[in-house]
Amino acid sequence: MIRKLNHLLERRFPERRVFLRSDNDTRYLRITPLTQVVAITGSTVFATWMIIATAIILMDSIGSGNLREQSNRDLVLFETRLAELAHERDMRAEEAAAAQERFNTALTQISDMQSQLLASEERVRELEKGVEVVQTNLRRALKDRDAAVADKAQLIAQRDGGPDAANGMSSEEVEATVDVLATALADTAAERDEMVISANHALQMADNLETDLKLMEEKNDRIFSQLEDAVTISVAPLDKMFKSAGMDPEHLIATVKKGYSGQGGPLTPITFSTKGGMIDPDSMRANAIIDKMDRLNLYRIAAQKAPFALPLKNAFRMTSPFGPRWGRMHEGQDFASAYGTPIYATADGVVTFAGWQSGYGRLVKIQHEFGIETRYGHQSQILVKVGQRVSRGEQIGAMGNSGRSTGTHLHYEIRVQGKAVDPMTYIKAANDVF
Repeated sequence: MIRKLNHLLERRFPERRVFLRSDNDTRYLRITPLTQVVAITGSTVFATWMIIATAIILMDSIGSGNLREQSNRDLVLFETRLAELAHERDMRAEEAAAAQERFNTALTQISDMQSQLLASEERVRELEKGVEVVQTNLRRALKDRDAAVADKAQLIAQRDGGPDAANGMSSEEVEATVDVLATALADTAAERDEMVISANHALQMADNLETDLKLMEEKNDRIFSQLEDAVTISVAPLDKMFKSAGMDPEHLIATVKKGYSGQGGPLTPITFSTKGGMIDPDSMRANAIIDKMDRLNLYRIAAQKAPFALPLKNAFRMTSPFGPRWGRMHEGQDFASAYGTPIYATADGVVTFAGWQSGYGRLVKIQHEFGIETRYGHQSQILVKVGQRVSRGEQIGAMGNSGRSTGTHLHYEIRVQGKAVDPMTYIKAANDVF
């Protein structure tokens, strides 16, 4: 069979001989046509494989370069967006601080106005009493004047010897009595004139005070309107945040009040009326503002105790989201960043687990208010211990690759009453507030 193949191939691939000469002998190697075909075919196949492999490597290198460039561009865009969000968060925080400052200033103004109103009411009451005294004295002076006039007429009649004249009085006595009565009458008239002037002055002051009170009420109304707008602007985003996270604001407030049951202080209801009875409209508006401020403070306390913050402050990228993955449920959100990146608690709470757990690797569990628990898995280092109370923004560990993990990342979970929920619901709900 081999001879036939060699015979058929001999025309195109004639037999070759390679001579090997040494000092004492000469030998040769005989290369048959079949051997030549096999060698040529093998060389051709090897060269073809080398060309294809080189092309594949070049294409893969070009594609990898494009992917790296795209990843770098995405990373730059993400970091830019993260910086913008951080700047916007800082602006919102500054606006909230400014609104709080304006509210404190307005409360101070309201307190000053309340003091002024009380002083004005006291002055009005004093003036009213003064007017009453003046009127009483004026009526008494008028009566005395009328009595003096009557006595004078009687004495004149007695002097002239009229029918009403008294017996036994000389003319000198009558004239002296008339002079005394005339002097008393003049004094009474002067006192009456002074009382009239005082009464007119008191009425003028009362009119001025009434005008001042009206101006103060208008100013008070403007301040109340500004306060109501400021409180509404501060409360609305927090109310929206809790509702977006699926949390009932009324239940949250009731829960917070259970833990903060103290009474009194600057948010105690006030009244501007000193006369008793029903509360006046200004007091009702002030108490409504104070109620909203109390709600705002309770909201802020609840926000600190619910996981609305991000667990990372460094640059990161979100990888596997909450939901089905590889035929099973992925019950958290994955964040990828550099090995050792600090991890922070997203709300106030108590550490209930800090150690190794199958699948999670190095894991930290924190129990928060409202039946909420957060989990931080695959850590390289744990910085807290069981029973420790942590605050929002406090570092609890570092990012790693422990447990069932394919790369350095943080597995972040939120569980409500033991049931896993999407962490992004809370993070997105807080975008307009923090």
